[in-house]
Amino acid sequence: MNNEIINALLTRRSVRSYKPQQVTDDELRTVLETGTYAPTSMGRQDPWIVAVQNAGLRQELTEMNAKVMGVDSDPYYGAPTIVLVFATKGARNAVQDASLALGNMMNAAHAIGLGSCWINRELEMFDTPLGRSIMQRLGLPEGLTCVGALSLGYIDKQPAAPKPRKANYYRVVK
Repeated sequence: MNNEIINALLTRRSVRSYKPQQVTDDELRTVLETGTYAPTSMGRQDPWIVAVQNAGLRQELTEMNAKVMGVDSDPYYGAPTIVLVFATKGARNAVQDASLALGNMMNAAHAIGLGSCWINRELEMFDTPLGRSIMQRLGLPEGLTCVGALSLGYIDKQPAAPKPRKANYYRVVK
């Protein structure tokens, strides 16, 4: 099918190598805005989206994530921007709502020529005194959990070609 949206969905890949230059404000705003248009349970718009470009805070997040992961490397793959998505802890659809926002932003990034990768371990990172302190510094309300993050930036090394889709990935029942 020759459709720009379908093509973007079929060709997006996780990027794990970024150029050091920061994305433009317009590009960032575009990606973040698409996250705000993701479907949410009953239209509540529960997720809180925070883009981190501050080098000091980015380093702090990198160290926290690496510690949870048990590595010394950068779990954000050197991306100059980290996008964190929080939602109300314990809310019935917090993970689903935040995940849809992350998905929208990954697809939007690809559509405008940026790379992204979903990064895990934020649940553990922000469920610590340091994590809660960072949330306070970010001006976030109490009672949130961080569902996930995106590394975001200009692609330095193209990701590998997609793996073939598994047999019987989907079924149609009529």
